[in-house]
Amino acid sequence: MDESVAFPTSNKKKKQISPTRTIVGSFLLVILVGTLLLLLPFSTRDGSIALVDALFTATSATCVTGLVVYDTYEKFTGFGQFVILALIQIGGLGLVTLTSFFTVGLRRRAGFKSMKLASESISTSSITDSKKLLLVVIKLALSFEAVGAVLLALFFVPQFGLRGVWISVFISISSFCNAGFDVLGFLQPYGSVMPYYGNWYVLGIIMFLIVSGGLGFIVWHDLGNWFKTKTLTLHSKVVLLFTGVLLLFGAGGLLALEWGNPATLRHMELDEKVLSAMFQSVSARTAGYASIDLAAMTQLSKYLMIFLMFVGAAPGGTGGGVKVTTIGVLAVTVFCVARGQEDPTIFGRRIDKKTVYRSITIILLSLIAVIVSTITIFFNTDARVTEVDSMFEAVSAFATVGLTLGATTIMNPVAKVITIITMFIGRVGPVSLIISLARQANEASHREVLPEARINVG
Repeated sequence: MDESVAFPTSNKKKKQISPTRTIVGSFLLVILVGTLLLLLPFSTRDGSIALVDALFTATSATCVTGLVVYDTYEKFTGFGQFVILALIQIGGLGLVTLTSFFTVGLRRRAGFKSMKLASESISTSSITDSKKLLLVVIKLALSFEAVGAVLLALFFVPQFGLRGVWISVFISISSFCNAGFDVLGFLQPYGSVMPYYGNWYVLGIIMFLIVSGGLGFIVWHDLGNWFKTKTLTLHSKVVLLFTGVLLLFGAGGLLALEWGNPATLRHMELDEKVLSAMFQSVSARTAGYASIDLAAMTQLSKYLMIFLMFVGAAPGGTGGGVKVTTIGVLAVTVFCVARGQEDPTIFGRRIDKKTVYRSITIILLSLIAVIVSTITIFFNTDARVTEVDSMFEAVSAFATVGLTLGATTIMNPVAKVITIITMFIGRVGPVSLIISLARQANEASHREVLPEARINVG
C-alpha cells in the first residue's frame, strides 16, 4: 500500500497523500463529530456525560466495537441512540465507501483518486473493479440490514409495539456491522441479548447477520457470480474454509468447556446449550453480543474466546481482528515449512512471499498492541480485574468485538484512553496506521539490491 495519489496544492508543487491516510483521517473525523453530538445535553437522559466517556462511546460505535461505559438504552435518549447507530453504520461501511458510493450514485465522474480510495476502503486491489464492487457493497449492506430488521420486527413488534420497530432496526444494523450495541437495557441493563438466550429465532437472525457482515463484500460478490463462473477466487475459498473451521472449533470448544458449568450452560436444555455455544462462537468473530454470563465462564473458555476474537472476521467486511486470511496464511506456511516445502501452497496455488511477510507483520504488531493495552488496563482498573480479564478486554477492543467481562465500566480515565486508542488501531489496522503516519519511502530504495544474508534459526 505504498501507492499515492497526487493532489494539486499549487501550480509548481504537488503534495502526495496516500489513500490509507485519507481513510484513517476519515475515521478520526467521524469519531470527533460523534463525540461532539453525544456531548449535547439532549443526547443523554440526565443531560450530561464526561468528555472521555463520550469519546469512548463514539470511538466504540465508529470502530464497530461495542464496548460501553454506560448501557446504551439507560444512558442515551432517542437522539443519542440515533447518533450511535449512525456512527455504527458509517464506521461499519467506512466514510470513504459511503462518500464514493454517493458520488457514483449521483452519476458524477469518479476519478482515479476516488476509485483508489474506494478500492482501499473495501479491501480490493483492483481499481477498475472498485466502482462495480462499491455498488455491490452498499446494495448488499442495505439488503441484509433491511431483511434482518423486518424479520426481527416480526418478533419484537408483537412484544413491544412500536418500540419493537426501533429495536429491530438498531439490532439489525448493529449485527450486520458487527458492532454489538443494543437497546434492550430496559429488560436487563448491560445484559446484551441474554434475555433471549434460548430463542433460536432471534439469535439465529443475529448470527446470520453477523456472519454475513463478517465474510466480507468481496466474498459475497464472488458467491453472487458463482452461478455464472462456477468457480470461486482463492481469497473466497480461504475465507470460507477457515471461517467454517473456526466457527465449528469455537462452538465445539465452548460446548465442551462450559457443559458442566452451573453458571453458564449446565442447567440449560440440550438445544439451548448448543445454541449458546454456537452464538458465542459466532459473536466472538467479531460482534460482541452475549447470550450467557461471560464473566462466569471457565478460564479455558476465556482463553478460547480471546483466540477467536483475535482472529476475527474476513478482510473487506465489517468485522475486525487480524482476519481469518492472515491466520490462514500463517497456518498454511507453518504446515508447508514443517513438511519441507520451500513455498506455502493452498488449493494448488503458491502463496506470494509478500503476503506471508505482511501476515507475520500484522500478527506481531497486533500482539504488541494487545500486550501494551493489557498491561495498561490491568494497572489502571479495579483490583477485582485479573490478568486474564484485562487481556480479554484488550483483545476485545483491538479486534473491535465488544465482549466484556465487566472491566469497561470500572476503568479509570487512563485505561479508557488506552482502550480508545486500541479500538482505533484495531479498526484501521496496525499496518495501515503505521503507513499513514510514516513518510512515504523513496521508490528507488525499494529497488536497491543488497547482499543476501544467511542467518541460522531454530
